[in-house]
Amino acid sequence: MMLSPNFSLTEFTDSQTAARMGIENDPPVELVPVLKATARCMEDVRDLLGGKPVLVSSAYRSPELNKAIGGSKNSQHMSGEAVDFTCPKFGTPEQIVQAVKDSPLLFDQCLLEYYRWVHISFSARNRRQTLIIDKNGTRAF
Repeated sequence: MMLSPNFSLTEFTDSQTAARMGIENDPPVELVPVLKATARCMEDVRDLLGGKPVLVSSAYRSPELNKAIGGSKNSQHMSGEAVDFTCPKFGTPEQIVQAVKDSPLLFDQCLLEYYRWVHISFSARNRRQTLIIDKNGTRAF
C-alpha cells in the first residue's frame, strides 16, 4: 500500500530488529491515516531536498519494537508521527537539518542524531524545534 506517491507502508514499517527478534510491527488500522499524513509531510521534505530519494531507516514502531530498541517511552514513532531518514544525494544529515530549519516547512522536531541520520516529526504542536543528539547529550542545533 502506498501512503503517498513516494512512500509505502512497507517502507514505513520495515525493521531489521523486528525481523530478527520476531516482533510484529504492523500498525493498528486507526494509525494508517496518521501514517498517510506523515508520508505527505515527507513528500514536502523530499521536495525541499530537490526531489532526491529519501531513505527511510525507521518510521512506525510498535510499542514492543520501540522498547526493544530502547526508544523513548513517548516516542512519536509509536504514534506514526516520526521518521528517521537520510538523503545522500542531497547532502549530509547536518545539511538536511539546516535546510529544514531554514525552510517554511511545518514540523514538530527535526533532530540531527549522532551526525548519522535525521529524525523529523510532525504533529499539531509544530514547535519547529531543531536539536542535536549525540554522546554529549541534547542541545540546540
